[in-house]
Amino acid sequence: MQLKYLFLSAFVFSITAQAQKKIPADLIVSNATIYTVNKNFETAEAFAVKDGKILAIGTSAEINKKYSSKNNISATEKFIYPGFYDAHAHFYNFGMSLQRVNLRGTLSFQEVVDKVIAFQKEKNLDFIQGRGWDQNDWKVKEFPTKELLDRYFPNTPVALTRIDGHAMLANSKALELAGITVKTKAEGGQIEIKDGQLTGILVDNPMELVYNIIPKPKKTLQIQALKEAQKEAFQYGLTTINEAGLEKETIDLIDSLQEEKVLDINIYAMVLATKANVDYYTQLGIYKTDKLNVRSFKFIGDGALGSRGACLHAEYSDKHNHFGALLSPVSEIKQIARQIADSDFQMNTHAIGDSTNTILLKIYKEVLAGKPDRRWKIEHAQVMREEDFDYFKLGIIPSVQPTHATSDMYWAEERLGKKRLKTSYAYKKMLDKAGLVALGTDFPIEEINPMYTFYAAVARKDLKNYPEGGFQMENSLTREETLKGMTIWAAYSDFEENEKGSLEAGKWADFTIFDADIMTMDIDGIPYVKPVNTFVKGKQVK
Repeated sequence: MQLKYLFLSAFVFSITAQAQKKIPADLIVSNATIYTVNKNFETAEAFAVKDGKILAIGTSAEINKKYSSKNNISATEKFIYPGFYDAHAHFYNFGMSLQRVNLRGTLSFQEVVDKVIAFQKEKNLDFIQGRGWDQNDWKVKEFPTKELLDRYFPNTPVALTRIDGHAMLANSKALELAGITVKTKAEGGQIEIKDGQLTGILVDNPMELVYNIIPKPKKTLQIQALKEAQKEAFQYGLTTINEAGLEKETIDLIDSLQEEKVLDINIYAMVLATKANVDYYTQLGIYKTDKLNVRSFKFIGDGALGSRGACLHAEYSDKHNHFGALLSPVSEIKQIARQIADSDFQMNTHAIGDSTNTILLKIYKEVLAGKPDRRWKIEHAQVMREEDFDYFKLGIIPSVQPTHATSDMYWAEERLGKKRLKTSYAYKKMLDKAGLVALGTDFPIEEINPMYTFYAAVARKDLKNYPEGGFQMENSLTREETLKGMTIWAAYSDFEENEKGSLEAGKWADFTIFDADIMTMDIDGIPYVKPVNTFVKGKQVK
């Protein structure tokens, strides 16, 4: 009998000792199909997390044998992906847009005005702002004019920005307060005049005259905007945002809110490349925390194709003798590019027209000579000449937005003609030259949902399932290429591939849990899939 108790005690002690030998973890996820997006694009079943980072990843048996945790998730029949990047977005502006009248999806200018009237009845603002109209979605595909706004808002300034952010309709009161007349010069843009009168349309640089008179938002409103933007991002599985153009004040606010744990989302900040900002940050040097990475400048080369501000080599097919415009002289672009090249910072340039892309790619090649692994990006790279694609072999990264192709395809041929269209939105060709593409949405210009990005990249169709065979399918991406573009390639483009972008030991535990497999499911179902949960650094945020 004594021997029996001795044996039982030894057995219990052995089991306890084995349990005590297990390494404690903050979280264990098991029984899942995990797309690690590692070098070999392997799948796994489980991983353990400690202090926000992945301790180990492997089979469920391996992880449960070695690690123990009070927080266990059994993700049977669930699919896990690295947290998605949006490689080009306007996070702060998106949050602020939620505080303004939303004009997306309007089908006529009358509908725009009706929305502004309803918004003002609710808000009673001293200065009305809105964004999202697109005349290409209307029956009359022409820029609107200010007369209707003047009738309803004779004493209240109104500024309504086009969906691409490169054109604005301002009423007479806003134009008056901004000091804009028919004699105002419009360098780097356009002030539309018809029959000797202002129409209210401003394209690119002249818009700043109106922005300068808009009352500065209160800090409480800015914080609310950032919190709302974060909530929306997490709903869709986004864990890192490449914020495409911020001022120092907003970067400092984001930094403070992350420090206070008000914001958990990761931000890769592109600083607007004004002379003051470039001077300040190149002297300061790269600034990096666990959530914020400030090591790049956003330069704006030209306008948008939809508002005919993109700078083209040949005239617009639908507007004789109109070429769009560079927003800065070539000499200034070279000067600022050299200053950035002499620092450790990255230059990321908005370039949509083929002329702009040619100019910027040549400048990049010139100023980066003898400076390897700088990872400078061309943001958008929408319209390209065939001979310019080879520049991407030089380590220049194309940062593109697949939903731009499926939004613009209805009218892009009118702007460009068939020949130029064939080398536009050419993501596969860019990938073949560069070896990678970074994928984003450009929200709030496009919708925030990364599944729309995935669908547009692979199927080259919009949410109406148009066109049936896909738009210029020779430039579609595979599912694997698309997932990489939304994770590890985007991370690489930010110099973050050793800490994020894949699910591997030692990296941050940023991941999303889905109940559908976007890598194998019917492609037409992709836009309707949403993550069940989103985690940032091992913390559940959705």
